[in-house]
This record gives sequence, structure tokens and C-alpha cells, in this order.
Amino acid sequence: MSKNNNFRAFFVVPPAVQLLDISGPAHLFYEARAYGAAVENVFISLTDTVQEASCSGLSLGNLQQFADFNLGKTDWVFLPGLESNLLVHSNFEKSNAPFYDWLNQQHTAGAKICSVCTGAYLSAQAGLLANKECTTHWKFIEDFSARYPEARVLNDRLIVKDGNLYSSAGVSSGIDLALYLLEEAFGPVFAAKIAKEVVIFLRRTEHDPQLSVFLQYRNHLENRIHKVQDLLAQAVHQKSKIQKLAEEVHMSPRNLTRLFKKTTGITIGQYVDKLRVEKAMLLLAEGERVDVVSNACGLNSANQLRTLLKKHTDLLPSQLRS
Repeated sequence: MSKNNNFRAFFVVPPAVQLLDISGPAHLFYEARAYGAAVENVFISLTDTVQEASCSGLSLGNLQQFADFNLGKTDWVFLPGLESNLLVHSNFEKSNAPFYDWLNQQHTAGAKICSVCTGAYLSAQAGLLANKECTTHWKFIEDFSARYPEARVLNDRLIVKDGNLYSSAGVSSGIDLALYLLEEAFGPVFAAKIAKEVVIFLRRTEHDPQLSVFLQYRNHLENRIHKVQDLLAQAVHQKSKIQKLAEEVHMSPRNLTRLFKKTTGITIGQYVDKLRVEKAMLLLAEGERVDVVSNACGLNSANQLRTLLKKHTDLLPSQLRS
């Protein structure tokens, strides 16, 4: 996706909203704008009110009307969590029918519908999750599955993407989801800069959907290693020398090697390999020639690329099969 596109993040503000579901992602998009990304935050009401009180007591005002907007492929709609007693109330879904009709229209137009925590209930009530994979807060998995058996609910997942439907597991996972969207829109290096700016620890487990390696191994506060990782990510097309990297962070090569392994859990060489694999897979998927991909990854030949991908992936791309 082009960095020249303008993006809009629409935050639906229901009654008794969970503040962090909105404030976390909204702040990340604010930081992204400060770094030059064309991202606009828009706060809209679930009904026709211009003010709603959050579950913590803080009110949010100057809300705009959802019906005033037509969305497209560069728009995100955030559906935050709210008090569970409202979600299960029989009148809640009926009273929000106009909004759900609008939400379906925006989904059909290509807007990305992003639920945070129990915001997945809003997606389900709108009928968007039939035969779609999704997740929600662990405490509501059983209830959600019972109420919406047509949804394919995944356990122990931080973020789930199915087409242009996104869902995240809990209150703070909205921040992870915002980073995920920034990575899709503006690239992994940019998303890593935003994560670093707001000092976010990127939580990953083997059950989570894998974000880019450009965002992995960044859950630390060692600025010198962050700088080295930035340099490596920006120079995947060439062979980086340890001596030069060490000079950039005012360390000896020996100390840099030790600190990198201690901080990230892997060696510099292993990290570079992972960067190369991800870039290679992306370029091959885009139809680039094998020799172009090899050069773009700082490798000397297709054979080197084939060996690298065999080592780090289960399936070798068709372009490299013997």
C-alpha cells in the first residue's frame, strides 16, 4: 500500500466504552501522523448523540454522525469494547440497526472493520462474522461462541485477520492491532519506529499471528540495539559489516555481538537471515525475478536464496523449486 495514500481511522464511541480501546490506537495514529503518515482520527457516535460517557466516567464529546461518512479501502473502523451488560441486552442490537446497516455498507466498500476486545460483539451483531475467523477477550470466548455459532472463534490469539475484518483479544491488544495496521499501510520499519516512540513491548507467543520480523525482537529498551536493528532493516540489500555497525553505536564489535544476543535472544547473523527471508518472500509473491530478489536481499545467487529459504521456511516458492 502506497505511503502517499490518506488514511482515516474511525473510532465508534458506544455508551460505556472502554477508554483504552480507543485512546491506545488513536494515540498511535497521532504519533504516526507526527512521523509524516497521512492518518486522520475521526470519532463517531453509535447513535445520533454527540456525547457518550465511558465506563470509567470520562465523557467523550463532539462526536460526529456515522451516516455522514462513506468509507473506502484506506479507512479503518475501530469497534471498541464496552460494558458487557449492554452487549447482551435485547434492546441494544435492535436500537443500533441503522449503524449495523451502515457498517455492512462500509465493509462491502472495502473499509477495514477492526474490533477490539468485546467490540467483536458489534461485528457479530452486524452479521459480519458469519463463517469468518475472529477472536475476542478470553473471558468472553465461551459466551461469544454460544451467541454467534456461525463465527469461527479462535482461542489464544492476539490478532486475527480474515479479509478486511480484524479482531483483537483484549483492551491493550488494540494497540497491537493499530501497529499491525500501520505495518500494512506504511511498512514494518515505520511501524517499529512508532512502537519505539511510545515504548511498547510487542507481546508475541507461538499462538499469536506472526507480525513481521521487522517488528519482532523489538520488545526491549536498549536504544543501541534498536538503532542497529533499524540499520539492518534499512540495508537488507547489502552485507552489513559488524565493525561499521559497532562504530554507529560507539561499541566494539565484540561487545555489540554480545549485547545483541543478550537483548534479542538471537545473533546478528540470525536476525539478518530472518530479514532477508521476509523480504524475499514478499518480493517473490509480487512476481519479481529470482535474480532481482537475490540482489535485493544482499545475496550473490539464486542458489544462496534457495538455501536460505529452505532453512527458514516449510515451503519453497515455486520460482526456486528444482
